[in-house]
Amino acid sequence: MSAAAAVSVIVITFNEEENIAACLESVKWADEIIVVDARSADATVEIAKRFTGKVYSTEWKGYGGAKAFGLGHATHEWVFWLDADERVTAALAEEIAGIVGRPSQEAGWEVARRAYFIGKWIRHCGWYPGYVVRLFRRESARFSQPHVHERVEITGGTGRLANDLLHYTDETIFHYLAKFDRYTTLAAKDLLERQRTTTWYDLLVRPPFMFVKMFVIKKGFLDGMHGFVLSLLSSAYVFMKYAKAWEKCRTS
Repeated sequence: MSAAAAVSVIVITFNEEENIAACLESVKWADEIIVVDARSADATVEIAKRFTGKVYSTEWKGYGGAKAFGLGHATHEWVFWLDADERVTAALAEEIAGIVGRPSQEAGWEVARRAYFIGKWIRHCGWYPGYVVRLFRRESARFSQPHVHERVEITGGTGRLANDLLHYTDETIFHYLAKFDRYTTLAAKDLLERQRTTTWYDLLVRPPFMFVKMFVIKKGFLDGMHGFVLSLLSSAYVFMKYAKAWEKCRTS
């Protein structure tokens, strides 16, 4: 990319030695790569340094906080962020180059994430296309600060990219469940900070509705057994985050 079309890429990591090389290889076209590492105990940092000199090892600041830290070290007008288990295809990279290389009114661009779940690309369940803002002008964006599921908040208009971002989310159910406990705990904290009281409705209605929404309304059944398992696990996720919020209120 030319200097006029320079892009900074932000990646946050923690013990991602199995993912980080492929992730950074997919964005080696970027003019600047910033890796914010939460003091990994594996070889993540050493591997990342093969791709960029801008690897920052720091205490965990939360998902939004870590990305905001990375954004603070970005020097180019355009920024693209991705997680270590995501990959930018050659087609998406070419599309990004075309967008930042020409004048435009958009402050941010959404991209569809195509998720690879236990050996299959998920095309339904409400997971795909699942547009999220990933490319944005540095001065027009900030990261929200919930405990989990942070997002980019844009000041200005947004466009939509045509090519997908690949997300290798969970290779096994074991991997899903390892994240499950951590994420539901963080989601429960977000509920409590919004002074959200858990009700019978939250525990009895929301979980089965999530299953019906994903498997039936969002046509998860077209993804076969993968869609069924994913919908059921997502239902359990909803139950657990409300159950943990209820438990915390009860014991605090």
